[in-house]
Amino acid sequence: MTTPWGELAPTRFPEDPRDRLRAWDASDEYLLRHLAETGVDLTGTVVVIGDRWGALVTALAAHRPTQITDSYLTREATRANLARSGVEPGAVELLTTQDAPPSRIDVLLVRVPRSLGLLEDQLLRVAPSVHAGTVVVGTGMVKEIHTSTLTLFERILGPTRTSLAEKKARLILTTPEPSREPVTNPWPYSYALPDGIGVVSGRTVVNHAGVFCADRLDVGTRFLLQHLPETKGARRVVDLGCGNGVVGTAVALADPEAEVLFVDESFQAVASAEATYRANGVPGHAEFRVGDGLAGVPAGSVDLVLNNPPFHSHQATTDATAWRMFTDAKRALRPGGELWVIGNRHLGYHLKLKRLFGNSRLMASDPKFVVLKAVKR
Repeated sequence: MTTPWGELAPTRFPEDPRDRLRAWDASDEYLLRHLAETGVDLTGTVVVIGDRWGALVTALAAHRPTQITDSYLTREATRANLARSGVEPGAVELLTTQDAPPSRIDVLLVRVPRSLGLLEDQLLRVAPSVHAGTVVVGTGMVKEIHTSTLTLFERILGPTRTSLAEKKARLILTTPEPSREPVTNPWPYSYALPDGIGVVSGRTVVNHAGVFCADRLDVGTRFLLQHLPETKGARRVVDLGCGNGVVGTAVALADPEAEVLFVDESFQAVASAEATYRANGVPGHAEFRVGDGLAGVPAGSVDLVLNNPPFHSHQATTDATAWRMFTDAKRALRPGGELWVIGNRHLGYHLKLKRLFGNSRLMASDPKFVVLKAVKR
C-alpha cells in the first residue's frame, strides 16, 4: 500500500497467507493522498471511523489518531498492523462504537460502512464533538456511496459535496455547521417479534445500529426459530454470530437451565444481544462476549452451537468466515455435541459440514433455506 507517509503492508485478521483479499482499497489511498495534497492540519485530534483493517490509522500513526470501530477483527488487525509497522504502543487510541468519542474532533475521517444505520448512528455520536473548523472527509468506493449516504452527512453535519472519482473511489467533503438544530438519534431500535416463531413470539428485540436486519426479523432467523433443537440437558449452548441475540434468548426462555454464551465480532451486535436478553427478563445464566468466534472457549466444553454464518466480510463475499465458525464449533463441542446451521440452499454448507464432521443431516428446509445438524463424533 503506497501512502504519502511511506509504503505499508497491512493484512487482515486473522492473517492467512492464502487469503488474496487486501486489507485496503483505492478509497483508503485516495483519502490519504487527499490529506497530503491539500495540506490538512493533522496536529489536532484526528478521529477515524470505520477503518476496515486499520490501514488508515497505521498510515497516520505519527499523528496519534483515534480509531472508532464496530469490529473486533478490525481492532485486532489494527494492533497487528501497527506493531508490524513499528508504531509505539498507545500511539493510536482504539475505541469501539460503544465507547464515547473524543470531546473535540479537529479532523474526522469516515470510511463509509456497509450499513447506512451504522453510519447514521456514528455521525450522530460524533456530531457534538465537531466544530466549525473540523475537517470532515468521508471515503468509499463509488458503489458504496449513494444519495442516501450524502443525505446523512448533510443532515447531521453540514453542506456536503463529493469529489471526482479516482480508481472507482470517491471522497465525501462536508463543511460542518455545529449551530444547526441537533438530530435525535433513533438508535437503538426496538420492536415486538412476530407470532409463529416459538417461545419468543411477541417478545421484544433490541437492535443497535449496524446489526443485520435491525428493523425487522430476517427470514433466515425466523426459519431457524421455528426449528430450534430441544436443549433439555444441554449444559452449555452457544449463539455463535449472535446478532441481536434473539436465537440465544429463545433458548434461554425455553430452557432456564441452559448456560447461553452469546458471541459476535461486532460490538454493536453483542450490545444488542445483551439488551434483548435483559429486556425479556430471562431467567438463568448468560455470558456476552465480543471476539473472534469461539477463540478462547475451552475445547470440549460446549453441548450445542447455533449458527447463522455470514457469507461476506467487510464487503467481500467469502465463505472463509463460515468455515472458521464451523471449525471453531467442532473444537469447542464435546463428543456428541451438535452444531446447528441455518443457511441459504445455494451455499452448500452440507458439504463443508460433511468434510469437517464426517456427517451432516438435513433437519428442515424450504425453497430458500436449510437447517443442518452436524454431530461431533
